[in-house]
Amino acid sequence: MPPFNPGPRAFLETCRACRSSAFQRSYRFQRRQLSSQSHIRRKPQPFVLFACFLGVGGLGIATHNYYDYPIFTSVLAEAPPAPVDVKIEKTKKRKGLSKEENRENISSQHLQVKRSWENPGVYAWGSNSGRVVAPDSDEQTIRTPRRIPFFDGQLLRDIKLDRNFGAAITENGDLLQWGNGFSTDVRQPTATLSGKNLKSLAISRDRVLALGSDGTVYSVPGAKEDQEKGKKVSESSWIPFLSYNSTISYRRLRPQNLAWNEKVRSIASGAEHLLILTSAGRLFTAASSSEEFPARGQLGIPGLVWTTRPAGPYDQPHEVSTLRGFEIAAIAAGDYHSLALDREGRVFAFGDNSSGQLGFDPTNESTYVDAPSLLPIQQLYTNTGLSPTVKQIFAGGNNSFFTIDAATIARPGSDVKPSTLGRITTDTWSSGQGILGTLGNGRWTHVQGTPTKLKTLSNLFEYDETKNTVVPIRLRSLSVGSTHAAAIMDNVTHVQAGTSKVTDSENDTNWGADVVWWGGNEYFQIGNGRRNNLSVPGYIAPLDSGSEGLVEGKGGKSGKRKEEHRFQITPRHAVSVGGKKVSVEQRVECGRMVSCVYSGV
Repeated sequence: MPPFNPGPRAFLETCRACRSSAFQRSYRFQRRQLSSQSHIRRKPQPFVLFACFLGVGGLGIATHNYYDYPIFTSVLAEAPPAPVDVKIEKTKKRKGLSKEENRENISSQHLQVKRSWENPGVYAWGSNSGRVVAPDSDEQTIRTPRRIPFFDGQLLRDIKLDRNFGAAITENGDLLQWGNGFSTDVRQPTATLSGKNLKSLAISRDRVLALGSDGTVYSVPGAKEDQEKGKKVSESSWIPFLSYNSTISYRRLRPQNLAWNEKVRSIASGAEHLLILTSAGRLFTAASSSEEFPARGQLGIPGLVWTTRPAGPYDQPHEVSTLRGFEIAAIAAGDYHSLALDREGRVFAFGDNSSGQLGFDPTNESTYVDAPSLLPIQQLYTNTGLSPTVKQIFAGGNNSFFTIDAATIARPGSDVKPSTLGRITTDTWSSGQGILGTLGNGRWTHVQGTPTKLKTLSNLFEYDETKNTVVPIRLRSLSVGSTHAAAIMDNVTHVQAGTSKVTDSENDTNWGADVVWWGGNEYFQIGNGRRNNLSVPGYIAPLDSGSEGLVEGKGGKSGKRKEEHRFQITPRHAVSVGGKKVSVEQRVECGRMVSCVYSGV
């Protein structure tokens, strides 16, 4: 192919575009979209950009490689039919506005970030049959995000919601519980387990599992009546030789034979079972419900059921001996299945597989697997020239999700450019039940054993100004409820507007991370105000959209929004809350038919 030789007309159009402010606008002010037409999903295709320079030596042409983003696509059109009509975008600034007021005027994302710092708290929506998402309301469903007044101005360490009861850990590490499953007589969140310095939560069908900062695992009844009537625990006092009984009934779950300085690092719970991961990478499992003993292989101990359990407490932890020698780095639990990810990127799955949630097809002989099984992730990338490594695992309900970094490698007989070797593509895969759209792949599948790719959350890229290059967009986190899910993207964020001379422009705004939702929506748990299920990830409106951007309709009623904006999560940043400096971020939690966004520390 002969080298590209732009004619005079194409050259002049390029120079004209180069002079426009629209052409020179920073990538960070481009609206990011997570759709099939998005520039962040396009594979980078280098092309040559021609620019004009006027200097001592006269007029010359320089070349530079860029990537195929829409902002450049019209610049090198061959033989354009008419001159390019470049319009310079007019500033939105209004007279009399301060810099900060102008930022709020031109950017919904900037306003969302500011509100999350000034008014921390909890927004919840979905099923309210148990008075969890709206404790003061008798409404059966809450269609769009609504603040829980009790948590206004509060920061939380963790929160977990079921349609019948809720649990949260305060900034000080105390446990709060509420909902009809806790007590029909108590509407507001109530402190139950205090003074334990709790850091994270998990919930089963009827109990709250809490992890203390010292590695102690607590199992607390979900019902207030059981807490009051159950056996109280003897606790030591700071005064030597003095002890007292706890104010509520709870149990301590203690893994046996831990090494010196080894302690529990994280926990995850299904409907009936609990996964316990230690700092040494060892995995333990235990029963987590008072109603049913795990019987679908989710404990990972072959042959372990109620009738074969060893002597001792029914909820005593058991080490998954099959995984000895594998340093487990992460765990995830669905209702009746378990996932474990080791340091080498290998995934082990066990438990119920009736919907293919373990990542392979179920068999006619049994609907569950009671011993950890290694997933054949390499088969997903056969003949692709990519080498996959699983980076994250997530689970909930009857579904599993995996994020994979796939690196370009050289294969015998392949024509791979040396510059592309090692290039990372980030993909998201899912398996399990998809009849409500929970797989997120655009299909309505009853059973999905072999993992299927979420195309809208895979192969995403964006330009990073600080690194001056195109980078993959990964998932920061993914929360899976019983039938729906939400993913927070790890896209480039900016929360430094107005904090230095470099970012003190009236047009320099803050923005957060994109978050998308999909799956079952029978109880409006997705939060878009509609009831239809979604089989592909989609945005929802900002949390405070009910009071933002409305135009007046007929008869003084509120009309349609002036502009449609999307909700973005505020990333971690040190701000002043209640007169003290704290590091805070917004987090998403999907539960059983409910969802929430909260300010976390």
